[in-house]
Amino acid sequence: MRQKTSPSLLVILAEGFLSRLAFGIISFALPLFAYRKMGLSLTATGFLFSVNLIVEQTFKPAMGWLADRIGLKPSFTIAIGLRSVMALLLIFANAPWHLYAVKMLHGFSESLRDPSVSALIAEHADKKKMAAAYGWYTTVKMSAGSLGKALGGWLLWWTLDSYSNVFLIAFAMSFLPLFVVARYLEEPPTHLPLSKTTDEAEPEAAQTGKSFLPVLILGSLITSTAMMMNNLFPVLATEYAHLTAAQAGWIYTFGPLVTIVGGPLFGWLADNVSQRLVLLVRGVANICSSLLFIFVPTFAGLAVGSSVDALGKAAFRPAWGALMAQAASLDRARRARVMSYFGLGEGIGETVGPMLGGFIWQHWGVAVMLGVRVGMAVVAEIYAVVVARDSNAEPD
Repeated sequence: MRQKTSPSLLVILAEGFLSRLAFGIISFALPLFAYRKMGLSLTATGFLFSVNLIVEQTFKPAMGWLADRIGLKPSFTIAIGLRSVMALLLIFANAPWHLYAVKMLHGFSESLRDPSVSALIAEHADKKKMAAAYGWYTTVKMSAGSLGKALGGWLLWWTLDSYSNVFLIAFAMSFLPLFVVARYLEEPPTHLPLSKTTDEAEPEAAQTGKSFLPVLILGSLITSTAMMMNNLFPVLATEYAHLTAAQAGWIYTFGPLVTIVGGPLFGWLADNVSQRLVLLVRGVANICSSLLFIFVPTFAGLAVGSSVDALGKAAFRPAWGALMAQAASLDRARRARVMSYFGLGEGIGETVGPMLGGFIWQHWGVAVMLGVRVGMAVVAEIYAVVVARDSNAEPD
């Protein structure tokens, strides 16, 4: 008999869409606000998008432990509330250090949110369709994020570059996902290991982390390559390709079209064919998009390159999510903490990527930065082959 989709899983999908729609606006407006209005250099702008990631990775293991103790729903709800506060504070930011402080709060909220939502998906999804569940979650998040960024470009044009009004709109929109989760999400039952005490189970959990170290390194390599360009794309579009903010915003409308098809498709492939093969798609996408950005710096070239990047992201998340769920299933009493370890590996790449991209761009130019991105993607593909050869992380 076909298993009915969990109502709580639908709530999680709705939260992913609504939250990313609101924060997609911020993701588009904030780098331009920092670079144009606050006068931050490209390196400083890149570092701004690494500050929250540094904080996130610092606290993520502890927040995973906390989520297992206080419950997944409470930790998830608190994290969403903190993100709303972050959007509110941006309205009043009038100095560079304000931006860094807000991004630190953002990082703290994400350190609590990511392990919780990953564990919630693992608990509520059909165990035989785990990658598909993460694929759908990726689809709604990426689609909403792209639409939010497109909306951000349009709002900047409509408000005549009134960043405070744009941040106010994003803050107002951030309340809806908070209400949805607080009202409708169900807390999954806790499955404590009855045959072991907490102290006895700790060495096994540590050994599990060690066994997945090569996979975590792979996630860091792939993610850092992608993130070199992700947050700096509005600057690339407006300063390098000389597009208007509205044109740059329109480019983000193409990503959802790719994601809507790619997310579920790659989720099915990861569940039924090969997780390893699906993971390789991200590296290929990073290479192709970088070459397009270098050699075709036009609206069409950037639109195609951005869509290729979206395809790579749509492939990576389902397979990565399924790997996290498989690891967490070995120790369900610590499922959020196990998720935090995987998130830590991925987050290291998210932290290094923006700083590295901004630094190389500022000192040697955008072409060199994108060339380095291609080289890193090639290294990641080679390492992925090595990990695939030694790993047994295929679905049953």
